[in-house]
Amino acid sequence: QLQLVESGGGLVQPGGSLRLSCAASGITLDDYAIGWFRQAPGKEREGVSCISSSGISSSGGSTKYADSVKGRFTISRDNAKNTVYLQMNSLKLEDTAVYYCAADGTGWGTLGPYDYDYWGQGTQVTVSS
Repeated sequence: QLQLVESGGGLVQPGGSLRLSCAASGITLDDYAIGWFRQAPGKEREGVSCISSSGISSSGGSTKYADSVKGRFTISRDNAKNTVYLQMNSLKLEDTAVYYCAADGTGWGTLGPYDYDYWGQGTQVTVSS
């Protein structure tokens, strides 16, 4: 059974760091583009970052970031662990949200949530002083 499970969320002070993990079972994550999305209360789900399947790009997975997180967040894969990570540094109050990972079977990866086929249940990230 295909399953995506996020972990690593929590409470952190502004300027702090967290690393989110997206672990997969039932699929090989590297066959998919993986996106990270977030949804704050009362707001629409927004794309944070994505990484394409390694088969799409000869240099390995290509990455994209929302402007709001460029230079602060880094997405990466560990194919041996079938896991994708989102390293979040210099966290701000406005980064508070539930963070979701999702898998896109085309392998290309976009920041649009409607392009994704499978979703995890989410992990809460709260940035507060």
